[in-house]
Amino acid sequence: MGVSIVGWAHTPFGRLDGLDLESLITGVAGQSIQHAGISAREVDAVWLGQLNGGFVPEIFAASMALQADEGLRWKPATRVENACASGAAALYAACDAIEAGRARIALVIGAEKMSAVSGAETTRILGNASYVKEEAAAGLSFPGIFAQIAQAYFARYGDHSETLAHIAAKNHANGVRNPWAQMRKDLGFAFCNTVSDKNPLVAAPLRKTDCSLVSDGAAAVIVASSELAAQFPRAISLRSRVQVNDYLPLSRRDAVAFEGPQRAWSAALAQAGCKITDLSLAEVHDCFTIAELLSYEAMGLAPPGQGARLLADGVVHATGSLPVNPSGGLKAKGHPIGATGVSMHVLAAMQLMGEAGDMQVPGASMAGVFNMGGSAVASYVSILERLR
Repeated sequence: MGVSIVGWAHTPFGRLDGLDLESLITGVAGQSIQHAGISAREVDAVWLGQLNGGFVPEIFAASMALQADEGLRWKPATRVENACASGAAALYAACDAIEAGRARIALVIGAEKMSAVSGAETTRILGNASYVKEEAAAGLSFPGIFAQIAQAYFARYGDHSETLAHIAAKNHANGVRNPWAQMRKDLGFAFCNTVSDKNPLVAAPLRKTDCSLVSDGAAAVIVASSELAAQFPRAISLRSRVQVNDYLPLSRRDAVAFEGPQRAWSAALAQAGCKITDLSLAEVHDCFTIAELLSYEAMGLAPPGQGARLLADGVVHATGSLPVNPSGGLKAKGHPIGATGVSMHVLAAMQLMGEAGDMQVPGASMAGVFNMGGSAVASYVSILERLR
């Protein structure tokens, strides 16, 4: 039994001072149910992807969704956490329940309220998603961790600071066309490639423009068994989905090899019976620009160390043969942790329905989504295709 996305909702991402976590959750829950054209009573179960970790005091958030509609009362609701891949983890849990026959229609929400704490506290919370004994305890934040990965990549393949700036510039240009993006400003390559007061080094070689944004936001999807797809005006099939987890300690892995993402992409493409070149677009987890560069190579678009040529040749640009992050990615759209994986699937589904507005990739027929937790520790890859 297959699973299809049949409805969705998405808030703007950014500092949303007027919205608390409950408002974010209930807002997208109600909107996605309406978008799918069903009643809340038809939903069999609810999954929430959320990291929290101290961003908000509420640690029992799953049942907040029920307050969106009285028809959700008594439905089982579960919070799922897998670091920055919590959104995809929630979606996959719902898909598992549908394929097991435990549910026919499910509501999946991803949400995070990050702006209620200080920047220093945000850094501390996110750092605790690393291997604390060796990384956070040694004072490494995630910018520091990905800076080490970038340093290792540069040592192996040469200085690619300009490549990272090209990725940042590409994604900021794409973000201008995304009405939900936190930063809708084309910064240009020169700005992204220059260390300045407005673009300081965060952790060498990563500049501010190489790092994703701290955000509030939420997204939701309604998923249903594909046998019900004919009942809905929209149906985007999850043609394949693969989760791969690697060791948590960075010291036990060759981080530059991006082996977990590579395995997830390879398995998902094989499961879908397609090649990477069959995709019309991809939304990938660019928490830092080095992560997008490594993603090109993990996807099989370029051999190790040669991902830069995809930017030079225009392949991954909005008008290229395989646009990567036409939404602006985490870099411009924002990265509310639990919402990210669900958001990626929503934006891919919009593309495949031809409903992505100014972001639309012409003739989009198949999309890849890569959501990652930690430093390539939890890797989720989905291949999506329009069913009807």
